[in-house]
Amino acid sequence: MKNRLFLLLPLLLGVAPTVPALAQAVTKPAVAAASPDPLQPVQVLDASCGQCRLGLPGQSCDLAVRLNGQAYFVDGTHIDGHGDAHAEDGFCQKIRQAQVQGEVVNGRFVATYFRLMPDAAKGR
Repeated sequence: MKNRLFLLLPLLLGVAPTVPALAQAVTKPAVAAASPDPLQPVQVLDASCGQCRLGLPGQSCDLAVRLNGQAYFVDGTHIDGHGDAHAEDGFCQKIRQAQVQGEVVNGRFVATYFRLMPDAAKGR
């Protein structure tokens, strides 16, 4: 009886016990570095909202790049990490240029470096 009470006590207190053996392993995507790796080439790619501008499927707005004519969702940085995506110069309104390093893994571009270049239209 004490064992059962011990198991129910956290539930009654609103604290769920952690059971690592039953939890799914969630791998957190790598975060793009603040500076490029000098040993890897830096590419300048189109960057925009995958759904609004690059024709990728989905219901939300997610950052994507176009590499060799093919669009890929980006892991390692987030669409909101580069300003308001729905602003006049945001990713959902324009295709921008970005300096990137990374590679395509399982159909997604895993960015190890991502730097949005200044909007050329703003300088005019």
